[in-house]
Amino acid sequence: MNAQDWWVPVVGGVLGLLSLGFALRAGRRRRLIQDIPTIKTTGVFIGLVELRGTAEAEQPLTSYLAGQPCVHYAWSVAEHWSRTVTETYRDGKGQTRTRTKHESGWKTVASGGEQIPFYLRDDCGVLLIRPAGAKIETQQIFSQTCGRADPLYFAKGPAHAVANSDHRRQFTEQAIPLHAPVYVMGQAREREDMVAAEIASHAAAPVFLISTRTEEQIARGLRWQWWGLGILGGLLTAGGFAGKPPVVMSVAGGYLALWLLAGGILVYNSLINLRQRVRQAWSNVDVQLQRRHDLIPNLVRAVEGLRGHEEIVQATLAQLRAQQAATAPGQPGPDPAGCLPAIRAIAEAYPELTANDAFQKLQEQLTDTENRLALARSYYNDITTFYNTRRQIIPDRFFATLAGLRPVPLLEATDFERAPVAVKLA
Repeated sequence: MNAQDWWVPVVGGVLGLLSLGFALRAGRRRRLIQDIPTIKTTGVFIGLVELRGTAEAEQPLTSYLAGQPCVHYAWSVAEHWSRTVTETYRDGKGQTRTRTKHESGWKTVASGGEQIPFYLRDDCGVLLIRPAGAKIETQQIFSQTCGRADPLYFAKGPAHAVANSDHRRQFTEQAIPLHAPVYVMGQAREREDMVAAEIASHAAAPVFLISTRTEEQIARGLRWQWWGLGILGGLLTAGGFAGKPPVVMSVAGGYLALWLLAGGILVYNSLINLRQRVRQAWSNVDVQLQRRHDLIPNLVRAVEGLRGHEEIVQATLAQLRAQQAATAPGQPGPDPAGCLPAIRAIAEAYPELTANDAFQKLQEQLTDTENRLALARSYYNDITTFYNTRRQIIPDRFFATLAGLRPVPLLEATDFERAPVAVKLA
């Protein structure tokens, strides 16, 4: 290699490392998608979640070009132009020469779009999705190229033409049609208007994706990026030393070792993130139990005012009050079972309580609390099941053993209820 060719391996190395960086980015997103369990709308609680369903709306949009009902659409109109130009240049001998060349292309002359919050519906219920800030992958619902004789040319496009126009326009529209299958990954939070969850943009969320592709298609594309960009990076890095086989072999071996190390780190980090999500899900259960515990003293006072001498009532409330904090699955202590059956039994046994406004309000608040607790517990079991499964899959099980990650038992309490979300879908 000549001294003046020192930049070849440098450029190859830089491009190779950039390809490796993009490969790692794709691999990290693929692991994240695979590490989040797909749950039902009734199991969504606070945190990063993944769902599948159909896009629904009470008052859907009508797309601009196709006139199709949808929850999101984006359209554009491009106009074709062409021109012949003559330019002056100097050849290899320094002589001035002229040449003529033809140039053409497409220029966007109009575009637009619209989106609205919509509901994702599955076989268990509906969940509100607020798409602002999400990466949205749509499907094409309209594509047509026409000339000025077509009514579409001016009906949906501007009246003016671009310079050197050929008077051909291309109309395209992408959308999420109403009732179309969608995949959603994003941060779930509690709605302000009711006891239910919604998915919206969050600064701390690693991904907020709404796609008309399936999870398998998304993961497959990221897998191809991981392998394709990784191999391309190796070729670029080693290609800078072409003509020197020993050096090429050494560089390729070093790159492969770096790639494998990075892949191992991805697996390890994904397991640690899963464990943290299990802990976060457990803290959600604990928070809701504490909220219930704070309401019980008010209920005690309401009942004591009418039936303070009843031992059965007091014993039941004392048992509920004992559940101030959650007991970890597999550990001795009160299980976070639902208190709604006990509260209903009290109301049925003492009809005069149902006429007490304070008791009715407390019962409504406890019902809301039980619904929140049901959501928290369902999400905990979902993420824990997925974590325990990941620990058994190769190569994850080797990294889990090295990191000392142990299986986590599930909650087994029953008698939970969840109020349905009432919406009138189109």
